[in-house]
Amino acid sequence: MEPLIRLEGVSKVFLTDEVETHALHNVHLEIKQGEYVSIAGPSGCGKTTLLSILGLLDTATEGTYLLDGRPVSGLTASERARIRNREIGFIFQAFNLIGDLTVYENVELPLTYRGMSSGERKQRVQEALERVGMSHRMKHYPSQLSGGQQQRVAVARAIVGRPLILLADEPTGNLDSRNGEAVMELLQELHRDGATIAMVTHDPRYARHADRTIYLFDGQVMQDEAAVQQAAAARELQESGFRVEA
Repeated sequence: MEPLIRLEGVSKVFLTDEVETHALHNVHLEIKQGEYVSIAGPSGCGKTTLLSILGLLDTATEGTYLLDGRPVSGLTASERARIRNREIGFIFQAFNLIGDLTVYENVELPLTYRGMSSGERKQRVQEALERVGMSHRMKHYPSQLSGGQQQRVAVARAIVGRPLILLADEPTGNLDSRNGEAVMELLQELHRDGATIAMVTHDPRYARHADRTIYLFDGQVMQDEAAVQQAAAARELQESGFRVEA
């Protein structure tokens, strides 16, 4: 099966005042449909840049990005915006809720750009808020909510459009440990129900919630935990006397 996301030799260079900053270098990455991947590494290693490219918020300097089998390099700005609205759900560290809109209106906002009927929008918003346990707060404003509640609303906004993939950038970064764990449990529940998730985190506790972890260092993929585990399992079988095919 074709992976939902495939990066081949992706690099990103930022040019400022004649200084080149290599944020990503020759990144190869595949994410299958229904997979939960965490992207880990120290600050400044390129995690957020990688997520921005995956979410079509930025473009690669070199390399190929295939989303659901389609190359994204030739997309116009309007086509990229349309894909972001319909196929990608974003969850940010800072929640990014609009303060003068209610919880209901914040979650509904992405759907208003689709030409969807008010009845269908209402059904989708109510389902999303019920999913994250925030339907009882739909008339409240973000300032009336705790940080954990705001992030739950942000998750509802991300899933209301039924995207192909959820991209989460340090979704627990502004939360205490209790609320952080609650958001991680919510993401796990969404994953169990079939959601594809790519999550950036610097916290190894939360990275372990994913199916596999990709480690970045200085803009390069240094280790794919799933591949390391497979190699270790193969070695164990060989040491036990079993023959492992290459």
